[in-house]
Amino acid sequence: MIVATYQKYILNFKRPSGTSRGVLKTKETWFIFLNNSKKLGIGECGILRGLSIDDRPDYEEKLKWVCRNVNNGLEYLLQNTIDFPSIQFGLEQAFISIESQNKFELFPSKFTQGNASIPINGLVWMGTKAFMKSQIKEKLASGFSCIKMKIGAIDFETEIDLLTSIRKEFSAQEIELRVDANGAFLPQNALEKLKRLSDLEIHSIEQPIKQGQLEEMASLCEKTPLPIALDEELIGVFSDLEKEKIITTIKPQFIILKPSLIGGFKGSNQWITHAENNNVPWWITSALESNIGLSAIAQFTFMFQNKMPQGLGTGSLYTNNFEAPLEVLKGNLHYNKSKYWNFNLT
Repeated sequence: MIVATYQKYILNFKRPSGTSRGVLKTKETWFIFLNNSKKLGIGECGILRGLSIDDRPDYEEKLKWVCRNVNNGLEYLLQNTIDFPSIQFGLEQAFISIESQNKFELFPSKFTQGNASIPINGLVWMGTKAFMKSQIKEKLASGFSCIKMKIGAIDFETEIDLLTSIRKEFSAQEIELRVDANGAFLPQNALEKLKRLSDLEIHSIEQPIKQGQLEEMASLCEKTPLPIALDEELIGVFSDLEKEKIITTIKPQFIILKPSLIGGFKGSNQWITHAENNNVPWWITSALESNIGLSAIAQFTFMFQNKMPQGLGTGSLYTNNFEAPLEVLKGNLHYNKSKYWNFNLT
């Protein structure tokens, strides 16, 4: 007999973080707890208001339903939370957690043993030119060789100037530059902007135009001089058939997987299968979860031995994150066995 409960938690950003959808100061998250009287399982439902497909008024009602029906088993719960991908992800974690020797180590590996690390990109948030430049310098000084910069909120020419200044100092061999437009470009001027960016030897651009414009995105991916990575395009795509259609219609150069937004481990595995069947490379990114969700994603990611830098460097964003063995050193995420978890919701 399992007893399930849930709790809301508000994460506070150390400094307001700019995206093309506005400035984030706090991040709401929810935790699912499973208790079978012997062990406790924990999972994080990482919802992103304004982006998650399950940003709905009945979100908490669904969590209550999950708690009432928890003894029907994980498969039953996943089938009945198909349109709540963040809850699916929390459930997967919690069910693996309650069965694990250590509730925080879901996928034991050389990573969780502290014997291997995961290459990650350094994330640069939107803001003034001076603020963005200071973040870039900070990331380079910390030893990152791959930097991801969010673009689309300030003037495009200013962003081009910034990227040009980086390229003057560092070649594409020294620093891999990724940009994330979060759908900020319009279909009619996107190709021209992609050409400008490609002159700067950018590795890839995430989601140049808003999702849901399959023909326009397919046309862009066909003509682009700069590799395009689908990100938001994967959100709200529930059936296996739809996933295959997205990949085969758009033919992207990359896809990016955020487990909280696409149905957890199961949803990610489905996307990976379709991507690999069509020779589309991929990487995994966290979606501003606390260290609970971030650790689960990192452990899952390590199992694939994907050598590309992953988007898992978000653990230090908050003033009230939970102490965890996760540690970023020289552009790599490590699981430091000498550090301990301190998971306290008060």
